[in-house]
Amino acid sequence: MAISNNKLTEQQYAENFSDIHPSFETQNAALVEANRCLFCYDAPCIKSCPTGINVPKFIKQITTDNIKGSAHTIFLSNIMGAGCSKVCPVEKLCEGSCVFNLMDEPPIPIAKLQRYSTESAMKNNWQLFERKKPTGKKVAIVGAGPAGLSCAHALSREGIDVIIYEKESKGGGLMTYGIAAYKVTPEFCEEEVNYILSVGGITIKYNQELGKNISLTELQKNYDAVFLGIGVGLARQLEIPGEDLAGVEDAIEFIYNLRSKGFPAVAVGDKVAVIGMGMTAIDAATQAKRLGAKEVTMLYRRTQDEMPCTQHELDIAMLDGCKIVWLAAPKELKGIDGKVSEIICSIMQLGEPDASGRRSPVETGETISLQVDMVIKAAGQMPFEQLIMDNGITNNKGKITINNGATNIKGVFAGGDAVNGGKEVVDAVQAGKDAAKAILSYLKIE
Repeated sequence: MAISNNKLTEQQYAENFSDIHPSFETQNAALVEANRCLFCYDAPCIKSCPTGINVPKFIKQITTDNIKGSAHTIFLSNIMGAGCSKVCPVEKLCEGSCVFNLMDEPPIPIAKLQRYSTESAMKNNWQLFERKKPTGKKVAIVGAGPAGLSCAHALSREGIDVIIYEKESKGGGLMTYGIAAYKVTPEFCEEEVNYILSVGGITIKYNQELGKNISLTELQKNYDAVFLGIGVGLARQLEIPGEDLAGVEDAIEFIYNLRSKGFPAVAVGDKVAVIGMGMTAIDAATQAKRLGAKEVTMLYRRTQDEMPCTQHELDIAMLDGCKIVWLAAPKELKGIDGKVSEIICSIMQLGEPDASGRRSPVETGETISLQVDMVIKAAGQMPFEQLIMDNGITNNKGKITINNGATNIKGVFAGGDAVNGGKEVVDAVQAGKDAAKAILSYLKIE
């Protein structure tokens, strides 16, 4: 067993990481699906979308060949509608609430239709928003992720000059660095960021990190308001023996390297264990398999009924050949010559529900072990608690506390994962919109 890179050929990498959500091949194919829509009154699909996209309207516009109008309807609610059409868990949101599910018929492929309209807009560089006359106000945004970009676009449309400070060398945040490459390519993410910036009035300063290159005090001094969209990103540790062995890696770092260094450069083991069952765990497991791992086993301390990922995501992992072991919690990692070689797990059983409502796992006293050469930890992410506390921002275990988008510091607002601890991209987009509205009110701009 060995951890190595370049396990596959260039063609195999291309095939393994190709888009798993192909778009409609023809306009007629899109029209056939769009015309199935019942255009419901008080449509449940709108209510289940965190950004409130008027789904029946944009689909109706497709049926009348008004693709530009359809894209405008989507972007009006969600400026990252193109990216969300690829990464949203639509099976539990818009498509999951489609009335056709009650008729035992396939739901309207809302995400695919949304992609059809938004990608047409991006491909043709349709400018669907006209920026208002500059107000003379300036707002600083920390973080060029979904929340920051959404907030920036909404503010810029109202004539506010926006400067975004981003710690990475590219914008997009989680979309660019934290999601499986077969869902959204780096090239697409860059195109989406550029399209959002094309409204004008938004500048991104890269390689600028809060607490290192810039300070909150400095931003408060130089801008009329500040929005913090710093997300989360600190990997939750397992706190078990052997965690420091070579071959034990955080899922966040693993996916980040895939997105920033390219597939051939990222090393993967032959026998990989992934700890966790969230979206990040699924992304790590499937990509490890697609990088050339012979065996990938996912370990989760609860059962399938309690898993945080969706069934659709689990199906992707299983179709890729990933094995699943339920009711198994990592207890110890053992190694040979400083390299991980075995993972020992406690066999669990479910007890009473915990604070989240899920039944708590309880040790049975029995254990199982797996031979591995790589362990990927995807046990969750934590907020940047120390950074937040250093800046005197009221928080709850690192999650920023807000009131109508505002923090306890005058003129400083926040939203997205930094506030909610980590939800979907679409939730961050809505948080950015909400914060922009609060900032406009604070600046007395109507």
